[in-house]
Amino acid sequence: RGKKYHDELLFLIDEDTNAFNRVMSAFGLPKGTDAEKEERARAIEDANKAATDIPFRVMQVAYESMEVVKAMAEHGNPNSVSDAGVGALCARTAVMGAFLNVRINTPSLKDREFAEDVLAKGKEIQDKTIALEQEILAIVDAKL
Repeated sequence: RGKKYHDELLFLIDEDTNAFNRVMSAFGLPKGTDAEKEERARAIEDANKAATDIPFRVMQVAYESMEVVKAMAEHGNPNSVSDAGVGALCARTAVMGAFLNVRINTPSLKDREFAEDVLAKGKEIQDKTIALEQEILAIVDAKL
């Protein structure tokens, strides 16, 4: 299962770059006529949604990977239990860092329902991540 998360995160790195490039391209669209302005605004909104969605997906994948880390802490080689602790810390950092990227993108979104939904879901994932990290670190600590 760990390779699945690894591959998905690598894919999302590329998608994040693509999303950023879409935002930049959208801002470069012509805005001379009302139709061009409307098309440009729509392209910017769509690109900003994608630029918000990608780090949100990173949050989801990083959080899900913590189940593998927890299993490693519980059932893995006791001589490498500290690695599970480091894995929990890294996954938490990935979730929280991705949430910062979600949060920086949402203020510019015109679709406030989308923005508020992704912020609420992101906050929930962040809270669950912090709780699971503490649970994993407690397991690790008990085995050290």
